[in-house]
Amino acid sequence: MDKAIENIKRSSKIIDEFKNFVAKGNAVDLAVGVVIGTAFGKIVNSLVEDIINPLIGALTGGINFSSNVLVLKQATESQAELSIKYGLFLTVLINFIIVSWVIFLVVKAMNRIRNNFDSKKECEPKKAKEPSEEVILLREIRDKISR
Repeated sequence: MDKAIENIKRSSKIIDEFKNFVAKGNAVDLAVGVVIGTAFGKIVNSLVEDIINPLIGALTGGINFSSNVLVLKQATESQAELSIKYGLFLTVLINFIIVSWVIFLVVKAMNRIRNNFDSKKECEPKKAKEPSEEVILLREIRDKISR
């Protein structure tokens, strides 16, 4: 019975830790990043598969990289074909290079926008702080004395 109560307390602590994690907003930021990354990945995959690969295929005489394989052992009745699918690897490699390039360009553009925003912010005249009540009182005293 004591072990059951102890397990319930542990579960309660884990649930409380999870609530604190979610409440901090880290989980929401992470979820947004994953969703955007997934959608971005689909766009890049389509770019590679539907636009770039056909262009490369046209330049190389119609070669479709994704179907290129190096057969190590032919298929038999009891065993499947053993092959190295280097065409798929090349497709994934091209995909990676394009994703890296696009992310580089996006980060570069964001840094440029941030730098322009920061430089405009620095150019704005800074507003003077309102003097404290003590300073106002001291100025009034000074003005009355100097008359």
